[in-house]
Amino acid sequence: MDGATPLGYGFAMTMPSQSVGHLLRDWRQRRRLSQLDLASEAEISTRHLSFLETGRSQPSREMLLKLAEQLGVPLRERNVLLTAAGYAPVFAERRLDDPALEAARKAIRLVLAGHEPYPALAIDRHWNLVEANAGVMRLMAGADASLLRPPINVLRLSLHAKGLAPRIANFAEWRAHLLARLHRQTELTADPVLSDLLRELSSYPKSASTRPPRPARDYQSEIVVPLQLMAGPKTLTLFSTTTIFGTPVEITLSEIAIEAFFPADAQTAEALREMAATPR
Repeated sequence: MDGATPLGYGFAMTMPSQSVGHLLRDWRQRRRLSQLDLASEAEISTRHLSFLETGRSQPSREMLLKLAEQLGVPLRERNVLLTAAGYAPVFAERRLDDPALEAARKAIRLVLAGHEPYPALAIDRHWNLVEANAGVMRLMAGADASLLRPPINVLRLSLHAKGLAPRIANFAEWRAHLLARLHRQTELTADPVLSDLLRELSSYPKSASTRPPRPARDYQSEIVVPLQLMAGPKTLTLFSTTTIFGTPVEITLSEIAIEAFFPADAQTAEALREMAATPR
């Protein structure tokens, strides 16, 4: 794809450092569920769940997968649970450039290309850029080269003073929105890389843009948080949607998300069309 970044990274599986009982308890507590809550949802006795968490009983593979499903444990971490219990992992993990994922790659590229001239990008579980359409590449122009070296972290690029931050008119609002999303994701996944990223981004300055944000009446701020991005003399007002693969049983696909940006007003739509038509 013209102006796109290449697909494909590999991921190493996290190895268990705790017993399966401790891991189950940690996930239950992370989801803020009591033993009674989880036992009821999994249709087992509270006594049996207690025995599993304390190690007095060993869960079957089927029971472990059932509890993981009820707890919404990510596929990568379900393999960790299985390994901790002495079972072989059941969820495959491939690089995105693996021939087996050719259909998924085509689907990603089709979605991104079909969204032109509006920006759209695919990211992995750590917010690293997997692929972007030309609309995104145009908006990234001008960022410091150090932030554009693969793997490009789109959150770091957005909030860093050498990235897009000085061009975001409503930076304080957008920063709070992104950090809240990242905090929620960190809570849900218990991913240490995301925890480190959250600490790093939280340390960045809270103000960057010198241009005042557009009035709230210019967009539907009561239902979405917009991105107000300066592009030359114009300010683009965009809102985003997130798309994930439905019911994936492969780790890499389960961790890919597509962020698509839409114009929040007619002026932004026209500006994006003009940018796409202008030779680079």
